[in-house]
Amino acid sequence: MAAGHAILAPMLHRFANPARFSRISRAILPWVAAATAILFAIGLYLALVAAPPDYQQGETVRIMYVHVPAAWMSLSVYALVALASAVALIWRHPLADLVAKSASPLGAAFTFIALVTGSLWGKPMWGAWWVWDARLTSMLILFFLYLGHIALLNAFDDPQRGNRAAAILALLGVVNLPIIKFSVDWWNTLHQPASVFRMGGPSIDPAMLRPLLVMALAFLGYFVCLLLIGVRADLAAARRRAQQLERAG
Repeated sequence: MAAGHAILAPMLHRFANPARFSRISRAILPWVAAATAILFAIGLYLALVAAPPDYQQGETVRIMYVHVPAAWMSLSVYALVALASAVALIWRHPLADLVAKSASPLGAAFTFIALVTGSLWGKPMWGAWWVWDARLTSMLILFFLYLGHIALLNAFDDPQRGNRAAAILALLGVVNLPIIKFSVDWWNTLHQPASVFRMGGPSIDPAMLRPLLVMALAFLGYFVCLLLIGVRADLAAARRRAQQLERAG
């Protein structure tokens, strides 16, 4: 374990160096933004025009092309927040704290979108805006975990204490991710089971799967853009504070 730590720590410091991160992010941000815009244009066309209505759900199924990518992103972003929190706690790398800080509000927004669109989708399918279904309840818990993480980041006068408390909460909340993923398999729920990432391959029709995957990539690109912008803004603010302290000294 000590040998692994000795190898991994220099790698993290090399590739997560704030100055190097700023240079790399400045170079790739325009390309990611352009790719994201193209993916959204293609995805929305495929989802709203080209994809057929479902034989049972009709046009209502088009909510899926926003709901499902948002739900995927809510879980993925929380995993990133937890990973960055672990790096910050173990190696005390400041960039990891900034990644967790910038990603958390974005994850909360994705989770909120997933909950709202799920409610809009559930009303015509289940006859109710909300049910205390295992999947829905665990997603609501994830939303509260995000809000708790954001609150802890700003709850202390000492930013380091806030970062540490928020990181611990993020790591404790990881247990909710497999519950969300497998809740439809472990319990009897109204929520439909997995139809894309499942043993035996996707069960969804390719005409619906293609726009769904394109929209998922568009959501991912959008997240990467906002994350890079957020971390770069925090780094710039930290540099300004350091310069002000230096001048004051």
